[in-house]
Amino acid sequence: MIDRELIFELPNDLHCIEDAVEFIVSRCSTCQDVARKLRFNFRVSLVEALSNAMIYGNGRDPAKRVRLEVHLRSGRLTARVTDQGHGFNPLRVPDPTAPENIMEEGGRGLFLMKKLMDEVHYNERGNSVTLVLNLSASQTFPDQATA
Repeated sequence: MIDRELIFELPNDLHCIEDAVEFIVSRCSTCQDVARKLRFNFRVSLVEALSNAMIYGNGRDPAKRVRLEVHLRSGRLTARVTDQGHGFNPLRVPDPTAPENIMEEGGRGLFLMKKLMDEVHYNERGNSVTLVLNLSASQTFPDQATA
């Protein structure tokens, strides 16, 4: 398997999210074992992470940017989303499935990421989330020449 890496600096603009996610998903060759997991789990989680970074992390500030790093190594697709905000403590976000929080708005995106990805990690500052999706050994990014 060939290791691949894609790095982007995105403007803090929600309209950029779908194109960025589609670009990344399209660079992953389809593998029957994980195609559905890639198209749904990874796509939804990455949209949530980027949206949270732009809305909450960067406070919708158009002067700020979001860094997206995607790595494919040893059958693992890893995406790190980092904003320029002050960060947060994910342990302080209430469980959106608890009866007292069902009608509240916060926490659903974090909940979805945890449920859809194999691993979700935050840096100590709380301004960067790493999403990990385990893939089969045959999953690769195509060469740039074919992109």
